[in-house]
Amino acid sequence: METLTASSFPSFHRQTITTRSPRNTLTKHIPITPSSRRIVPILRSNFKIFTAVSPAATSTDEEVESEKREEKFNWYEQWYPVWPVCDLDKRRPQAKKVMGIDLVVWWDRNENAWKVFDDSCPHRLAPLSEGRIDQWGRLQCVYHGWCFGGAGDCKFIPQAPRDGPPVHTSNKACVAAYPTCVQNGILWFWPNSDPQYKDILSTKKPHYIPELDDPSYTHSMHARDVAYGYEILIENLMDPAHFPYAHYGITHMAKVPESLKADREGGIPLEINVQRLDVNGYTSKRVSGENHFIAPSLYYLHFSPGGAQSTNNAPSDGKKEAQLLAFPVPPEKKAMLIFYCIPVSPGYSRMIFASPRNFAVWMERIIPRWMIHIGQNLIVDSDLYLLHVEERKLKDVGALNWQKACYVPTKSDALVVAFRRWLNKYGGAQVDWRNKYTGELPPTPPREQLFDKYLTHTASCSSCSVAYKSLNALEIALKVTSVAAVAAAAAAKQGAISMAARYSLASMAVLCFVASKWLSHFIHKTFIYHYYDHAFR
Repeated sequence: METLTASSFPSFHRQTITTRSPRNTLTKHIPITPSSRRIVPILRSNFKIFTAVSPAATSTDEEVESEKREEKFNWYEQWYPVWPVCDLDKRRPQAKKVMGIDLVVWWDRNENAWKVFDDSCPHRLAPLSEGRIDQWGRLQCVYHGWCFGGAGDCKFIPQAPRDGPPVHTSNKACVAAYPTCVQNGILWFWPNSDPQYKDILSTKKPHYIPELDDPSYTHSMHARDVAYGYEILIENLMDPAHFPYAHYGITHMAKVPESLKADREGGIPLEINVQRLDVNGYTSKRVSGENHFIAPSLYYLHFSPGGAQSTNNAPSDGKKEAQLLAFPVPPEKKAMLIFYCIPVSPGYSRMIFASPRNFAVWMERIIPRWMIHIGQNLIVDSDLYLLHVEERKLKDVGALNWQKACYVPTKSDALVVAFRRWLNKYGGAQVDWRNKYTGELPPTPPREQLFDKYLTHTASCSSCSVAYKSLNALEIALKVTSVAAVAAAAAAKQGAISMAARYSLASMAVLCFVASKWLSHFIHKTFIYHYYDHAFR
């Protein structure tokens, strides 16, 4: 959770809808395997506060009936983040997936608004994300040239006779268009294109965070797809106890007093108390402040820039959370960690991260955004394989058996326990994919694919993609310079240039060659693939 902080602070480091409903492919019934059947969770529903592991509930008819009466969370009556607007390209349609729904995102210059459609042409189901935006600002399918307006209505069918019936006006020629809005610099969509939700923004809006729009705060965002599911992603971000170990050596951490330090990494007891849990999420308290989970996607907290809030009486008995601070922090300095966790499909999720702060804002005007993303991507890499394997082990035991399979005896796991309880009690124990999947996880890919950064981040990040292309051009220039220097030295006739000049050309050739090799390694590790090895940290 807090581990993404350091890479955000370099100095500390060192709406319109058609009447056409979604296509049947989204609701087509697929036989569900026994391991994916949903069972009514048997949990006590009359709790108010808990801090760590809740006592095992007994299986009684009364408890089952109480559980059935609980309000259930509707996964399809929520706003979901799609991607930061700063990384969306207005010149072309782009493919995204949320809640198992294949989407095409494009900029409608006629309405000056972002649009989110089903990524499927109604003609022959070709992906509209592979199309283009034509000269009239319409979304064009490049398979047969059908064109669509911002409401999903078909504007033009090239194959239809000009003097024939207007077949393009049929509802069957329309694309399912979803309600959308831009808030806090993020494009959101409502995953239901039924006309009854056309004006949903007037009655229900995404949770608003004013700091993300405050000009006195920084606004840099980072987005990445990861090869593990929504449940694993969000509970990992809610787990502050893992970061001294999984992310050791990546971030600058406040020094742990020797009286509390029991190992090299400096893990300490953490006091976390969950105070409110209902269908909309929960709130928890730590020494350093409040944490908030706004179901289904948002998790955020405020924190002190130096670590936790300062104190003159750090406990030494190991029973309370150590309040560590590298230096005093004036109260007017404020910072936040904000995580948007998005279900993509079984075994895949997306994280949008921001850490607004109202101090040292000038840094992000000097340091390129792609350089900040280097540290943030490294943090994601450092526990990616752990979480990918963990998800498969939890799948074997079943979502409802999480608390039996996992031994969570300390208060440091209270947020994770709270999330699992919310998920079981209100969310049906897992994301509701509406039978689009069998319930099985995809097979583990080769490590080069699992740790791939290009497709999961670089290609979709406006800053990193430009840096990637620029550094590749520099690498080529260094290689060309190296070859040219060697050729010049070899082609010069005896005595035409001095010996010193020959040595200079040879030295330049060697230096340019070495620099190009180093740069090639840097580009590959930073923008394409980097396997993180914990054993030698």
